[in-house]
Amino acid sequence: MQTNTDTNSAISFEDFKIQVINDYKIAVTSRECSLLGRREVLTGKAKFGIFGGGKELPQLAMAKVFANGDFRSGYYRDQTFMMAINGLTIEQFFAGLYAHVDIEIEPMSAGRQMGGHFVTHSLNEDGSWKNLTQQKNSSADISPTAAQMPRLLGLAQASKVYRNLKDIDSEKFSVNGNEVAWGTIGNASTSEGLFFETINAAGVLQVPMVVSVWDDEYGISVHAKHQTTKENISEILKGFQRDENGNGYEILRVNGWDYPELVATYQEASRIAREEHVPVIIHVQQLTQPQGHSTSGSHERYKTPDRLIWETEYDCIAKFKEWMIANGIASDSELVAMAKEIKKQVRIGKNNAWAAFISPIVKEQQELVSLLTNVASENSNGVFIQKLNTQLSSIEEPNRKDVISTARKALRYCFNEDSSATANLKEWINNYFDVYQPKYSSHLHSETLSNATMISEVKAVYDDNPEMVDGRIILRDNFDHLFANNPEVLVFGEDSGTIGDVNQGLEGLQEKYGDIRVADAGIREATILGQGIGMALRGLRPIAEIQYLDYILYALQTMSDDLATLQYRTLGKQKAPVIVRTRGHRLEGIWHSGSQMGGLIHLLRGINILVPRNMTKAAGFYNTLLESDEPALVIECLNGYRLKEPLPNNLGKIKTPIGKVELLKEGTDITLVSYGSTLRIVEEVATELLEVDINVEIIDIQSLLPFDLDGDIVKSVAKTNRLLVIDEDVPGGASAYILQEVVEKQDAYQYLDSKPQTLTAKAHRPAYGTDGDYFSKPSAEDIFEKIYQIMHEAMPNKYPILY
Repeated sequence: MQTNTDTNSAISFEDFKIQVINDYKIAVTSRECSLLGRREVLTGKAKFGIFGGGKELPQLAMAKVFANGDFRSGYYRDQTFMMAINGLTIEQFFAGLYAHVDIEIEPMSAGRQMGGHFVTHSLNEDGSWKNLTQQKNSSADISPTAAQMPRLLGLAQASKVYRNLKDIDSEKFSVNGNEVAWGTIGNASTSEGLFFETINAAGVLQVPMVVSVWDDEYGISVHAKHQTTKENISEILKGFQRDENGNGYEILRVNGWDYPELVATYQEASRIAREEHVPVIIHVQQLTQPQGHSTSGSHERYKTPDRLIWETEYDCIAKFKEWMIANGIASDSELVAMAKEIKKQVRIGKNNAWAAFISPIVKEQQELVSLLTNVASENSNGVFIQKLNTQLSSIEEPNRKDVISTARKALRYCFNEDSSATANLKEWINNYFDVYQPKYSSHLHSETLSNATMISEVKAVYDDNPEMVDGRIILRDNFDHLFANNPEVLVFGEDSGTIGDVNQGLEGLQEKYGDIRVADAGIREATILGQGIGMALRGLRPIAEIQYLDYILYALQTMSDDLATLQYRTLGKQKAPVIVRTRGHRLEGIWHSGSQMGGLIHLLRGINILVPRNMTKAAGFYNTLLESDEPALVIECLNGYRLKEPLPNNLGKIKTPIGKVELLKEGTDITLVSYGSTLRIVEEVATELLEVDINVEIIDIQSLLPFDLDGDIVKSVAKTNRLLVIDEDVPGGASAYILQEVVEKQDAYQYLDSKPQTLTAKAHRPAYGTDGDYFSKPSAEDIFEKIYQIMHEAMPNKYPILY
């Protein structure tokens, strides 16, 4: 169904007619899918729908110039475009609407996202890269408005990197950087900060990015006058128009119902971006949205009668039809016949998709009905089981929830029964979860052999009398090894380039490797992360540096909604192994000493969160991650750059294991669990505690996500019978998570002779200055007294109360 009208090549009128008619068929097919999709939601077969009606023609124009190797980063109304590049069939459209869990049938997300979220598969079954230059590519969509923009920047920047760095193996990823990144966004979503941040960053970087703004004058039910200054996004972006020196954007405007002008506009945009590496904005105006925002309501509720009349007249397909008739491409009767046949095809495709979705569930329903009939006949509570069975069998279009919920409820009546039928029911339930739970839960992390936890540890090796150096030197020299041996690695962030980062862990590396591989970035954390995601999606190995841990909050939405969910929402068909480098803990002041670990742990499931206690451990994490295919957040200790560490002689080869803890000190009385900068205080206190005959065992968590995969902490608690978690996050933050992992998941409760406890920072942000730190975060005295109190409660005679 692909459209490929070439306005630059001389073709016969007959060939031109064939291509235009093909475009018309795609447009009508897409519209019929939207109309029938809405009905499927209203009849209850699907839960919710947002469709691309009214946006068909500009998407066809974009598809004409979308080349192999190009990438799309769009939103949930781009179904026509996907159909035009042969990336979406009628059956797949409806399979997405029904949430079919088979990736072969519903290749966009295997039912994990609602319909309208599109993706192409970048990876082979083993997780290796396909040749992305030989296919048309779409990065995986997400719902949050404008959230597709940061990654779009990185997708475009990758072309610039590949064009300018010749020693990278780009065979599967780029042909001389000729690829364009195409973004789509609704006009109302341009009000989001992520849009403006991305527009500014792309203008600075001058990357081959084309942003299409679909403008239908509304955002949900809210008119543009409430959304955009002057009600016109291209008008207020005039200052970005490139000047005589070529800096800035090319800004183009076109009406969304004007087929020939759309084709010409997209041809020009493609040429500018592809050849000149200049970003382009296409403001596609006078579009309609004939079904309103979504299936939640009707647009008649908020559009004026005059607007509704105008939308009928200027519907892009209606105008396309007028133009075709006027130019002798097809007659009205021919187009009416085409539309009638397309409606039939869409209905058939919908019916096929529904049958493929419902048939296996009905089969499972019938299996359970038969099984429960046998259980009821052998059970003293058979009448109650049969009632459940009758209810299940009466459901004409069951969900899997209906099936398994009935089975589990029936099992409640079998507690005291020991029949073969009951045994079969238990086995059936267990097998059902074995088969179907992974279809909703798998691929939170990589399931390939390159999973980060599969990388084996390589310990630091030292000379007999190692030189003691600042921790930053270890980081710097390790990065030097990585850059020398991995040409696809690049780092960028605030102060990362010219001065070699704020703590000089990259000192001298820009001069050595150039300003493309070691680059400064503006103060724009969300798009720094977006650069990393987009470039990682195209085979590069970016290290996105966020200067301080507190600033992660600016990028948190993108980290949480996009990066953390990528493997999950594509069922492992795309990956973005970006490393986010930052530093935190123990600096003084509200805004630069945060420890938002509890929030990060819960919002970033799907990203490895690593908390090295020193720079040797941090260097090992970077080395490990560059062998894996997963994203990670590495938080270096802010007060560790100038602390002395022994210099390893195997920099570049050290690998800190992910998901494993480290025993720092053996003890007998209590297990102390901590991480990062706080560990140094804990180790100091351990020596002081020996003076009062308390021998503590200290464990460095190292990796918060994943957490202690070997269960080593519980082994320590089994020995000491006491547990204290020490953390500089707020009460109930990371410490609560750690307690759940150890006490509940590792079953440490059974070994405890004392209440497991936490020692955290105060609930408020840390106050400024040395004294502010002392009275806000756990001090040596806090730790000493907390441990002493626990021992006093256990042995009051040996450890009398302090005060």
